[in-house]
Amino acid sequence: MSKLTNNLDSIADRIRESFSAKDAAREKALPLCREAIRHCSQAIRAVHRHEFTQAKELLQSAGKLLNEAEQNVAMYSELSNTGFIRDAQKEFAEGSITLALVTGKQPPDPGELGIDSAAYLNGLGEAVGELRRYLLDSMRKGNLSQGEKLLSAMDDIYNILVTIDFPDAITGGLRHTTDAVRGILERTRGDLTLVMRQKDLEQKLNSFEPGEK
Repeated sequence: MSKLTNNLDSIADRIRESFSAKDAAREKALPLCREAIRHCSQAIRAVHRHEFTQAKELLQSAGKLLNEAEQNVAMYSELSNTGFIRDAQKEFAEGSITLALVTGKQPPDPGELGIDSAAYLNGLGEAVGELRRYLLDSMRKGNLSQGEKLLSAMDDIYNILVTIDFPDAITGGLRHTTDAVRGILERTRGDLTLVMRQKDLEQKLNSFEPGEK
């Protein structure tokens, strides 16, 4: 066996060892991220059911799972920035921001959540869709003041997102998310305006007293 062959075999062995370690880290992190996403989805459903304590607990569990997943891949920067980590971070941001805004609190920042800025911004944009759903439910129950507050929050989010003008490679495709937010915002504003006008008309009709014949 030549010296070159021996040298290449040694290099290949080290590469295999490195790949095996990365693959093991990935296999540990993947199910943790999936479980974190599941908890976030359950938390958002709890928010829509007004089960805010349960939503908070589910998000806390999701945060712990996500942190564990990130620790498993911390030694490998290429894994830390992969899709499955970013997706879990985005879902965590979406759930956390939605819960905060519907309960009248300030949204947490990326540092509080311990997540990447791009994932945070995309989660912020995704939260607008959940705010619309919550707003429509509030409108059906006649709570228009809640609807106005949520529409204002949605407007604020959009006004921030449009100022983040960087390539998609940096923002994780934020441009597409922002475009979707604009459409959701326009539809929601139209829905709320229509309902408020209808309510105003109903109040005027109810206050009308026809004269005696």
